[in-house]
Amino acid sequence: MTQEYYFGNAKWVGAADRSRGTFSVLRGRFYADAPKRVMLNAIGLGFFKCYINGVCINPDTFLPLSSDFEVGDEGVATNAPAGQVLSGHRIYVPEFDITPFVTDGENVIAIQYGGGWYTFRDRVYGLPKAIYRIAVEGDTTQYYISDEACKIGQSFVEEYDFTSFERHNYTAWQEHTGKNFDDSQWENAVIVESVDTEYCTTDCPKDALIEELDVTRVGKGECGVVYDCGQNTVGCSVLKICAKQGELVQVLFSEDLTPDGQIDKSHAHGQKFSVVSDGKDRVVQPEFTWFGFRCMEVIGDAEVVCVKVIHAEVGVSSTFECDNETLNWTYKTFLHTMLCNMHTGHPSDCPHLERRGYTGDGQLTCHAALSALDAKAFYEKWMQDIADGQDTISGHVQYTAPFIRSGGGPGGWGCAIVEVPYQLYKHYGDKAVLEKYYGNMLKYIDYMEAHSEFGLVTSDEKGYWCLGDWCGPIVLYPDKGIYSHRQQILIPAPMVNTYFMVKSLRTVSRIASIIGRDDDIDALEQKAEHHFKAMQAAYFNTFDGNFVMNAQGANAYAVDLGLGDGRTYNNLKKYYQCLGCYDTGIFATDILTRVLFERGDADLAVDLLTNDGDQGYEHWRKNGATTLHEYWDSNQSRSHSHPMFGAPVAYFFEYLLGIRQEQESAGYRSFVIEPMATERFGYMKGSINVPCGDICVNYRKQGEVIRFEINIPHGVEARFVYNGEEYSLTEGVNTFEL
Repeated sequence: MTQEYYFGNAKWVGAADRSRGTFSVLRGRFYADAPKRVMLNAIGLGFFKCYINGVCINPDTFLPLSSDFEVGDEGVATNAPAGQVLSGHRIYVPEFDITPFVTDGENVIAIQYGGGWYTFRDRVYGLPKAIYRIAVEGDTTQYYISDEACKIGQSFVEEYDFTSFERHNYTAWQEHTGKNFDDSQWENAVIVESVDTEYCTTDCPKDALIEELDVTRVGKGECGVVYDCGQNTVGCSVLKICAKQGELVQVLFSEDLTPDGQIDKSHAHGQKFSVVSDGKDRVVQPEFTWFGFRCMEVIGDAEVVCVKVIHAEVGVSSTFECDNETLNWTYKTFLHTMLCNMHTGHPSDCPHLERRGYTGDGQLTCHAALSALDAKAFYEKWMQDIADGQDTISGHVQYTAPFIRSGGGPGGWGCAIVEVPYQLYKHYGDKAVLEKYYGNMLKYIDYMEAHSEFGLVTSDEKGYWCLGDWCGPIVLYPDKGIYSHRQQILIPAPMVNTYFMVKSLRTVSRIASIIGRDDDIDALEQKAEHHFKAMQAAYFNTFDGNFVMNAQGANAYAVDLGLGDGRTYNNLKKYYQCLGCYDTGIFATDILTRVLFERGDADLAVDLLTNDGDQGYEHWRKNGATTLHEYWDSNQSRSHSHPMFGAPVAYFFEYLLGIRQEQESAGYRSFVIEPMATERFGYMKGSINVPCGDICVNYRKQGEVIRFEINIPHGVEARFVYNGEEYSLTEGVNTFEL
C-alpha cells in the first residue's frame, strides 16, 4: 500500500532544527461532534507515544514495529549492506480506535517521537519525523492530518542511546499533551521528506505491559541503594522521584549481584536511566527503550515502585511438568528467556547488548517457540523481515532481520529463509507460506552454490564473518586430564555450512513436492547428493569412523545427514556416555539431542539434558539462573539472557511426551503419541495447542503399571505406540493402563 492509502493528504513533519537523535512533541487539534467512531493512523520515527487530550493511548509499547524501513540513499540507511540491494522495504502502520478518549468539541493529539531502530547508531535511516491522520466518523467522515499547521516542541527526553541509556530532564518541562497547554509560542512543524517504503499492517503482537514485579531492597550499594526483583527479566523500573530542583537521579541496571550484594558491573552492559528533577514529586519510567536486568542501584533521592515486565504480547500455548526439576526448570526458563527476547516484531539474541534478530538464533529456536508459544503471527512478520533483507543480486540472506551489520555464516544463519517458513507450515498446515517464499529459497540455494568449492560451502560475503557453529563450550579432554577454560569451536566452518546446505536442499525438495513444483525436485536432489558426497570425502576418517575426531558433536551432524558408517553413531554414543555432558555449540546441542532421540537412545539424551556438570541446564539452575545464558560457562557469558540453547525444549514435546507428527503431516492433522524414557520418570504431563485444539499427554506410574491419559482434539488422525504395541485413539480422553 501507499502512504496515501493510510494517511490521505497528511504530511511527514518534523522540527525545523532536527538534530540527529533528538526527541520532539508534535501537537495538533481536531474537532468532534457526537462522533460514532474516531480512528487514528499514526507513526513517529523511531518510536512514539501518542496522547489524546493528555491520555497516552499506547503506554508500554515500542511502535512502530521494527522493519527495514526505507530505501537507503546517500547519507541515509548508513551501514546498509555494501554492494547489495535488499528485496523489500516496509513500515507497519499502527491503527487506534480513540473514540473513548475523544470529547465533543475541540480535542488535542500529541505525539512524542524519536530514537528507536530508525535512528539507531548502527544503522541510521533518517532523522526523527511523524505523521498522522484522524478520521472522525459520523454522518460523514472528517479527516484531520499532520501538516505545517501543527505545533512542535521539545520532549523531556534529553539524552538517549537505544541499547544502553535514556535521560529525562524535567527542569524546564511543562505538561504539554493536554488541551489546556498554550502552544502558541511553539514553532510550526515543517514538512520533511517522506519515507520511501511500502506501507502495510500486520497482526504481529506488539510489545505490552505483561506484569508488574515487586522489588526487594537488598542494601547499600557503592553509591546508592540496591534492589532485586527476583528474576532476570526485561522492561524497566518505575521510580518515585523526590529529589530537589536540578538534582540527578540515576538507576544502574545489571543482570546479577556480586556475592557481597553489589550490582555486578560485568553484567551491567552500560544500562542506565537518569532523571534531572524539577523538584516535584514524580513517578517516572523510561519511555523509549527497555532494559534486560534483575537488579538495580538507585543513586539519588528516589525509590523503585515496581518493575514493569514488557515484551511482545505472545501467549504461552503449552504445558510441561514431570518429576525432574532440571527439565521443569529448562522448559519454564526457555519460555521466559524467549519472551524476554521478543520485541518490536522480531526475536532477538539478547534484550540488552544487541537486541538484533539474528537469523541463526531465530531459525534454531523457532521450532521450540512455535511448539510452546502462540507465536504464528510473530514469526510470519519476522519471516517477511528475513525475505526483505535478502540481496536481490546474489541471494545472500542477512545475519540479522531486519538488517543491521552483524556476524554470522551462510549456513546456520542464512538457512532461516528455508527453515522458518517450513516450520510455520509444519506447525500450522498452510502451504501458502511455502509458496510465498519458495523463490527466495531458490535464490539462497544459488548463493550457497556460488560460495562452494568442490562441493563444500567455503565462503560468505567478503569482509564478513563466515561462522559454522557458535558459542563453543569449555574444551574438555577427560582422558588426558585436561579441562581448558578457553571457549572455541573445533568443527571446521565449511563442514557446518555444508551440513546446512544439504539440509536446506532436502527441505526445499520436499517443499517443491508440497507446492507442485515437481520439475525442480531432480535438480535439488542432485545438488544435495553432490554436497553430501563432498562432506563425506572431506571429513570422514575411514580408519576410525569419525568426523573431525568426533569433536563437539561433529558425528551428530554427519549421522543426521546419513553420513559415515556403522561406527560413526556408535562412536558418538560411547563418547557422550563417557563424557556425561554437552561439549557442543548452539547448533550441535540441538542436533545431538534430536539425533539421540531419533535413534532410540532417549536415556542418553535425558542424561545430557539433566547432567549436573558445568555444561548443562542443571549447572545454570543450581547457580540460581532465571534465564538461559549465552555460553554454558556462566563466567564467560557476556549475556545471561540468550534463548538459543533452549532449542531442545521442542523434544520435550516430540519425544518425552511423544507428540510427533506423521512424516507427511502438517498442522498436526495426523500424529503419533509415543512417549520415550518413561522408565526415567514417575510422572509426566504436558500439552501443546495445534490448529484443531489441545493435544494432552499425562502419565503416572502406579506400582507396576503406568496409567496414560491422552486427550485428542476433533478432526485428526492419531495413534498411540508404547513398547512396540500400537493402540487406536479417538476424540476426547483416552485412558490406558499398561
